Amino acid sequence: MLRGDFGRLFLGDATSTFGSVVSGLAIQLLLIDTLSATPGEIGLVKGAQWAPYLLFGLLAGVVAERFRRRPMLIAADLLGLSIFGAIGVLALTGRLTVATLAGLVFVFGAVTCVSVAAYQSYIPRLVADRALPDAFARLEQMGATMSAVGPLAAGSLVRFLSAPVAVLVDAMSYAVSALCLLTIRTAEPAPTRGSDRRLVAELREGARWVYRHEMLRPYAVWLHAWFFGRTLVTTVLVYYASQELHLGPLTIGLVVAASGVSGAIGAGLAPRLERRFGVGRVITTVEWVSPLWPLLVIVARPGAWAVGLLIVAHLLDGLCSVSASLMMSYRTAITPDHLRARMNATIRTFNWGGLAIASVLSGWLGDHVGNRAAMGVGAAVLAVATAYLWRSAFRRAVIPRPALEVGRDLPA
Repeated sequence: MLRGDFGRLFLGDATSTFGSVVSGLAIQLLLIDTLSATPGEIGLVKGAQWAPYLLFGLLAGVVAERFRRRPMLIAADLLGLSIFGAIGVLALTGRLTVATLAGLVFVFGAVTCVSVAAYQSYIPRLVADRALPDAFARLEQMGATMSAVGPLAAGSLVRFLSAPVAVLVDAMSYAVSALCLLTIRTAEPAPTRGSDRRLVAELREGARWVYRHEMLRPYAVWLHAWFFGRTLVTTVLVYYASQELHLGPLTIGLVVAASGVSGAIGAGLAPRLERRFGVGRVITTVEWVSPLWPLLVIVARPGAWAVGLLIVAHLLDGLCSVSASLMMSYRTAITPDHLRARMNATIRTFNWGGLAIASVLSGWLGDHVGNRAAMGVGAAVLAVATAYLWRSAFRRAVIPRPALEVGRDLPA
């Protein structure tokens, strides 16, 4: 599975994922410790990163289908190298401000709008349809592993060097990813170019596929709410752990890493669980942990017990990785190739576009009614979303085996 061109993609993705996890925590610690940001300012910076999805997200799917995907992924990696390199250098020289950081992550968000749509629809070019569940499981397992290693690395780098140095590690990871993509030899066919292609019609076609599909519609609605609720929790989580529970960078890194440990185990079990119980039953059952783990974070109080509670909470959170790879396998398997980029972009637009709103809202709630209240609202949203998915038609969803075996797309 990890041989050939998929192995090269996997290696590059593993490196950049590690860097992203490191900088994800490092930037929050940089905001708190170096820039003395408030929860509201942290929310604005996170909102700036995801705002491009509200503005350009739907267009990203169309763009990803009109051009070859590998060159777009390489260009995105090179831009990531430049953007995070600039953040690290500005921070080291004392010239970084909250406004500058928000502007730079906004540009990066615009870049990832296109690169994510291209990436998710590029994988089926390197992997046979029948192998997609295992491929996505490997990628999710890798992401979970990086989520275990990355926070510990970030906490160590921040503790012993500095947050800007940790951000520069992420910049270099994009360089490695670009080099790995350059070595891929699988020929990518040129996109079909027709004179009758119309932007609005293509956008509508992608949206209709998602929101008129019996199974994709409830799945997409739930996932939009899941991202929104989870972001209400995670936006203020590091600030809460640092300022209210008085945890240091290394301890915070250890706590966050716990989700990666259980996530790696869960992702490895996902294909076996799917084959036995079906994708719908597995996802709708596992996702009940989503509203549970924030409650453990909320009840934590300063002291040794806080660390234990937060580790248990993040171990539970990591179990959601069981769902993640199965989601990608399912929606990729049932979607025709010419719609995959638009399908992914449509879902991502409202997932990650919602992050922009939820980040700002969470920061505002943290400033005005407290961080625990912000996380409590997020837990409530997650509970309602999970109950909706449990009662929906998606609970009966299965990955179409004929499509996986012969490499054909099935009609909705």
